[in-house]
Amino acid sequence: MNFNGIISLLIACIEFLLLFNLLVFVKKNKVNKIALTMIALLASYQAMEFLMCQLEMQSSFFPFFAFVLISFLPPLNLLLTINLKNQIINKKIYLIFLPAILFSVYYLFVIPQFAVTSCTVLYASYHYPLGDLFGFFYYLPILISIILLVRFIKVCADKKIKLIAKVLLFGSIFISLPVLFGFTLMLLKNYSIISAMESIMCKFAFVYAVCLSFICLYNSPFNDERNYFKYLFSNKQ
Repeated sequence: MNFNGIISLLIACIEFLLLFNLLVFVKKNKVNKIALTMIALLASYQAMEFLMCQLEMQSSFFPFFAFVLISFLPPLNLLLTINLKNQIINKKIYLIFLPAILFSVYYLFVIPQFAVTSCTVLYASYHYPLGDLFGFFYYLPILISIILLVRFIKVCADKKIKLIAKVLLFGSIFISLPVLFGFTLMLLKNYSIISAMESIMCKFAFVYAVCLSFICLYNSPFNDERNYFKYLFSNKQ
């Protein structure tokens, strides 16, 4: 029996369930909206990977669309980090999305070059153009986020925001572990994991989705369902 992509389906279901509950129970402030968007993108990517690997929907459009989804995750992570630090955001900061937009537009014209080269139970491997350049602009915002969070945690006096920053830092470091492992293998002349790096990172990002869920809940004025309904009804009166 073929179980390729089954882990992606499991993760997608859990992440969509998390997303649904968070949409119901958390406050829709700026930080939470960014976190919710990231969980939605992660869940959508896992669903796409299941479709490609288990249902063999491997037309070039599907890996292209999957890459468009995940290309916006690192700048969103950086935007979330910056929003924790600053109450007022300069509109120029949204230029961090420019690489993801440019890659999405460019890839739109070279969709036939996308391909799913292999599938396993845990991850998928891809072939896509400008892989090294895409990787650079994909990992750079994550690295910048980690540096900013480390510096922010050292000076932050607000215990609530500091805990959120620590959780976000843990999630950012955790999803970077496959990258460090992959680059280590590259130094040893082993390139087997590189073509599957984005897929593996998104599997690790399940823990990151849990971190984002905690941030949304902790960043809301209630801690459980009873407090939520109390908060909801008191606002209606």
